[in-house]
Amino acid sequence: MNVEIWSDVVCPWCYIGKRRFEAALAQFPQRDEVTITWRSFELDPDAPREREVDNATHLAQKYGMSREEALARGQQVADLAAAEGLAFRHDIARSGNTFDAHRLLHLAAEHGQQDALKERLMLAYHSEGEPIGDPKTLERLAVEVGLPEDEVRDTLATDRFAAEVREDEATASSFRITGVPFFVVDRRFAASGAQPPEALLQLLTQAQEASTTATN
Repeated sequence: MNVEIWSDVVCPWCYIGKRRFEAALAQFPQRDEVTITWRSFELDPDAPREREVDNATHLAQKYGMSREEALARGQQVADLAAAEGLAFRHDIARSGNTFDAHRLLHLAAEHGQQDALKERLMLAYHSEGEPIGDPKTLERLAVEVGLPEDEVRDTLATDRFAAEVREDEATASSFRITGVPFFVVDRRFAASGAQPPEALLQLLTQAQEASTTATN
């Protein structure tokens, strides 16, 4: 069974959705037969490499509200994230362009470390205040999870995997994916949003039953 998940590392609901999918997968009897691929999706493809202000200040400026109001909205999501064991810190989050992060996730896939890097990038952004668009930061985080330093540097210094990121995004467009996370199983079944584990387990079960029926 092949599960493709379109998401962005700066998307809070994607991190929550990741945890909920992991909870669903833990309950799925055929979990050892599931292959997961993280697909690229940029919430803000025009974002600068790094913003000079924290995410709360940026959102306040973007939507015409006070920083306190932006923090309050972020806290509502943080409270939901806490129920999944996640500690969101939108007061220190430093947003930026995620294109390079997605390119490194494609490199990580080649080394069997895609989920590990996805988790590390999300933790770095949502909880640790790391500048997610900064090449040096990305290099450090990628090497930290075990990717070869020379390949990481080469990827960041060139346009390696740029075509793969664009292909993911083109596929998302063809599937009419406008929001993330978005889960696709065997290119036949799909679920949008950070669904509860029960709903995601149902998605996996539905796909498994369809596969069993097709082979009988």
